[in-house]
Amino acid sequence: MEFDLSAILLFLHVIGATVLLGTGAGIAFFMVVANGTRSPALIAHVASTVVLADFLFTGTAVVLQPITGISLALRIGWPLGEGWIFYSLLLYGVAGVFWLPVVRIQMHLRDLALAAVEANTSLPPRYQKLYRIWFACGFPAFAAVLAIIWLMLAKPELGRLF
Repeated sequence: MEFDLSAILLFLHVIGATVLLGTGAGIAFFMVVANGTRSPALIAHVASTVVLADFLFTGTAVVLQPITGISLALRIGWPLGEGWIFYSLLLYGVAGVFWLPVVRIQMHLRDLALAAVEANTSLPPRYQKLYRIWFACGFPAFAAVLAIIWLMLAKPELGRLF
């Protein structure tokens, strides 16, 4: 059996993209549903799970994606200045700019919900403000990931930028 590093890199890269998209969509869905209940206990539980999933799954994929993608491109001979690769990397940065605050906000949402549970009170106004920011940041991050996946699959001719 021959060892095909390119195939392994491609497999890992596709799995990573799937994890980013799937975990992102799942986290968003569960947070939105939990928020809709206005139940501090439920929100605290879901947000705790979401924070763990984001670190465990999304965080791992975030670190491995550029490693596998750049390694694969160089191995195949695609220059990193190729348009679709360059724009994929640029969009990856955009997704990161929105994802990093989202992770921090999720931790704050969890902590505010836990504090409400411990004090036997409703969620404070700060919770809703942070939730709206979290919700708004999700759209550009998710759109960037979708665009990256489209660029990876379509590899449109966008010229060589450098």
